[in-house]
Amino acid sequence: MDRGRIIFLNGVTSSGKTSIVEAMQSYDDPFFYVVANDLFENTIGDKHLRTDYWKYLSEAIIMMYHTAKVFSDHGKHVLIDGILVERPELAPHYEQVKKIFEGYPLEIVELHCPLDICRQRNLERGDRREDQSEEQHRIMASDIQYTYSVDTSQHTPEECAEMIINTLFKSE
Repeated sequence: MDRGRIIFLNGVTSSGKTSIVEAMQSYDDPFFYVVANDLFENTIGDKHLRTDYWKYLSEAIIMMYHTAKVFSDHGKHVLIDGILVERPELAPHYEQVKKIFEGYPLEIVELHCPLDICRQRNLERGDRREDQSEEQHRIMASDIQYTYSVDTSQHTPEECAEMIINTLFKSE
Protein backbone atom coordinates (compact mmCIF):
# COMPACT_ATOMS: atom_id res chain seq x y z
CA MET A 1 0.00 0.00 0.00
CA ASP A 2 1.29 3.44 -0.89
CA ARG A 3 1.73 5.91 1.93
CA GLY A 4 -0.66 8.83 2.13
CA ARG A 5 0.65 12.35 1.68
CA ILE A 6 1.43 14.40 4.78
CA ILE A 7 0.84 18.10 4.26
CA PHE A 8 2.12 20.34 7.04
CA LEU A 9 0.44 23.76 6.97
CA ASN A 10 2.94 25.94 8.81
CA GLY A 11 2.00 29.41 10.00
CA VAL A 12 1.49 31.64 13.00
CA THR A 13 -1.84 31.88 14.75
CA SER A 14 -4.51 33.61 12.65
CA SER A 15 -2.59 33.01 9.43
CA GLY A 16 -5.48 30.88 8.18
CA LYS A 17 -4.37 27.30 8.87
CA THR A 18 -7.62 25.98 10.28
CA SER A 19 -9.75 27.75 7.65
CA ILE A 20 -7.63 26.21 4.89
CA VAL A 21 -7.84 22.79 6.57
CA GLU A 22 -11.64 23.08 6.59
CA ALA A 23 -11.63 24.09 2.92
CA MET A 24 -9.34 21.19 2.01
CA GLN A 25 -11.52 18.76 3.95
CA SER A 26 -14.51 19.80 1.85
CA TYR A 27 -12.98 17.94 -1.10
CA ASP A 28 -14.03 14.36 -1.80
CA ASP A 29 -10.87 13.68 -3.79
CA PRO A 30 -8.33 13.96 -2.37
CA PHE A 31 -9.75 13.14 1.05
CA PHE A 32 -7.86 14.41 4.10
CA TYR A 33 -7.71 13.56 7.78
CA VAL A 34 -6.33 16.23 10.10
CA VAL A 35 -4.13 16.43 13.17
CA ALA A 36 -3.64 19.80 14.84
CA ASN A 37 -1.67 21.40 17.65
CA ASP A 38 -4.95 22.58 19.22
CA LEU A 39 -6.44 19.06 19.14
CA PHE A 40 -3.37 17.54 20.75
CA GLU A 41 -3.14 20.34 23.33
CA ASN A 42 -6.61 19.24 24.43
CA THR A 43 -5.18 15.82 25.38
CA ILE A 44 -3.31 17.50 28.25
CA GLY A 45 -5.00 18.38 31.50
CA ASP A 46 -5.25 22.08 32.36
CA LYS A 47 -3.30 21.54 35.58
CA HIS A 48 -0.28 20.30 33.62
CA LEU A 49 -0.55 23.04 31.01
CA ARG A 50 -0.52 25.63 33.79
CA THR A 51 2.43 23.90 35.48
CA ASP A 52 4.73 23.46 32.48
CA TYR A 53 2.94 24.38 29.25
CA TRP A 54 5.81 23.88 26.78
CA LYS A 55 7.04 20.62 28.30
CA TYR A 56 3.68 18.91 27.90
CA LEU A 57 2.71 20.58 24.63
CA SER A 58 6.05 19.60 23.10
CA GLU A 59 5.48 15.96 24.02
CA ALA A 60 1.98 16.08 22.54
CA ILE A 61 3.26 17.69 19.32
CA ILE A 62 5.80 14.89 18.83
CA MET A 63 2.98 12.35 19.38
CA MET A 64 0.92 14.26 16.81
CA TYR A 65 3.66 13.75 14.22
CA HIS A 66 3.74 10.03 14.93
CA THR A 67 -0.06 9.94 14.60
CA ALA A 68 0.25 11.57 11.17
CA LYS A 69 2.65 8.77 10.20
CA VAL A 70 0.04 6.15 11.19
CA PHE A 71 -2.49 7.75 8.83
CA SER A 72 0.12 7.83 6.08
CA ASP A 73 1.10 4.20 6.72
CA HIS A 74 -2.54 3.27 6.10
CA GLY A 75 -2.55 5.09 2.76
CA LYS A 76 -4.49 8.10 4.08
CA HIS A 77 -3.66 11.72 3.33
CA VAL A 78 -3.28 13.83 6.46
CA LEU A 79 -3.05 17.55 7.10
CA ILE A 80 -1.00 18.89 9.99
CA ASP A 81 -2.34 22.20 11.31
CA GLY A 82 0.70 23.43 13.19
CA ILE A 83 3.67 25.70 13.54
CA LEU A 84 7.37 24.91 13.52
CA VAL A 85 8.64 26.88 16.51
CA GLU A 86 12.12 26.55 17.94
CA ARG A 87 11.58 26.25 21.68
CA PRO A 88 14.17 24.58 23.93
CA GLU A 89 11.68 21.76 24.61
CA LEU A 90 11.47 20.98 20.87
CA ALA A 91 14.83 22.14 19.57
CA PRO A 92 15.80 21.49 16.96
CA HIS A 93 12.13 21.24 15.98
CA TYR A 94 12.47 21.44 12.21
CA GLU A 95 15.31 18.89 12.25
CA GLN A 96 13.18 16.57 14.40
CA VAL A 97 10.31 16.87 11.92
CA LYS A 98 12.59 15.98 9.03
CA LYS A 99 13.93 12.97 10.94
CA ILE A 100 10.49 11.74 12.09
CA PHE A 101 9.11 11.95 8.55
CA GLU A 102 12.20 10.63 6.76
CA GLY A 103 11.01 8.40 3.91
CA TYR A 104 7.46 9.74 4.15
CA PRO A 105 5.76 11.94 1.53
CA LEU A 106 5.94 15.15 3.59
CA GLU A 107 5.10 18.50 2.03
CA ILE A 108 5.52 21.65 4.13
CA VAL A 109 3.36 24.54 2.99
CA GLU A 110 4.09 28.06 4.18
CA LEU A 111 1.04 30.10 5.09
CA HIS A 112 2.22 33.65 4.74
CA CYS A 113 0.19 36.49 6.19
CA PRO A 114 1.51 39.93 7.13
CA LEU A 115 1.69 40.24 10.91
CA ASP A 116 -0.49 43.37 10.99
CA ILE A 117 -3.30 41.36 9.37
CA CYS A 118 -2.77 38.50 11.83
CA ARG A 119 -2.92 41.05 14.66
CA GLN A 120 -6.28 42.33 13.35
CA ARG A 121 -7.59 38.77 13.00
CA ASN A 122 -6.49 38.04 16.59
CA LEU A 123 -8.47 41.05 17.81
CA GLU A 124 -11.53 40.03 15.78
CA ARG A 125 -11.38 36.45 17.04
CA GLY A 126 -11.21 37.49 20.67
CA ASP A 127 -9.68 34.17 21.75
CA ARG A 128 -6.06 35.10 20.99
CA ARG A 129 -3.76 37.72 22.42
CA GLU A 130 -3.28 40.69 20.11
CA ASP A 131 0.47 40.10 19.78
CA GLN A 132 0.36 36.28 19.74
CA SER A 133 1.22 36.02 16.03
CA GLU A 134 4.26 38.27 16.47
CA GLU A 135 5.42 36.20 19.46
CA GLN A 136 5.18 33.01 17.41
CA HIS A 137 6.87 34.61 14.43
CA ARG A 138 9.89 35.47 16.60
CA ILE A 139 10.40 31.81 17.55
CA MET A 140 9.42 30.22 14.24
CA ALA A 141 12.01 27.89 12.75
CA SER A 142 14.11 29.43 10.00
CA ASP A 143 15.49 28.00 6.78
CA ILE A 144 12.49 25.71 6.29
CA GLN A 145 12.42 24.02 2.91
CA TYR A 146 8.88 24.73 1.80
CA THR A 147 7.24 22.77 -0.99
CA TYR A 148 4.77 25.57 -1.63
CA SER A 149 3.69 28.93 -0.21
CA VAL A 150 0.36 30.77 -0.17
CA ASP A 151 -0.42 34.32 0.92
CA THR A 152 -3.57 34.11 3.00
CA SER A 153 -4.00 37.87 2.95
CA GLN A 154 -4.44 37.80 -0.83
CA HIS A 155 -6.60 34.69 -1.23
CA THR A 156 -9.62 33.16 0.50
CA PRO A 157 -9.18 29.88 2.36
CA GLU A 158 -11.01 28.13 -0.48
CA GLU A 159 -8.65 29.64 -3.06
CA CYS A 160 -5.62 28.66 -0.97
CA ALA A 161 -6.95 25.11 -0.60
CA GLU A 162 -7.46 24.82 -4.34
CA MET A 163 -3.98 26.20 -5.07
CA ILE A 164 -2.37 23.77 -2.60
CA ILE A 165 -4.27 20.76 -3.94
CA ASN A 166 -3.65 21.69 -7.57
CA THR A 167 0.06 22.14 -6.91
CA LEU A 168 0.66 19.07 -4.75
CA PHE A 169 -1.73 16.63 -6.42
CA LYS A 170 -1.66 17.80 -10.05
CA SER A 171 0.31 14.80 -11.28
CA GLU A 172 -2.13 12.30 -9.76
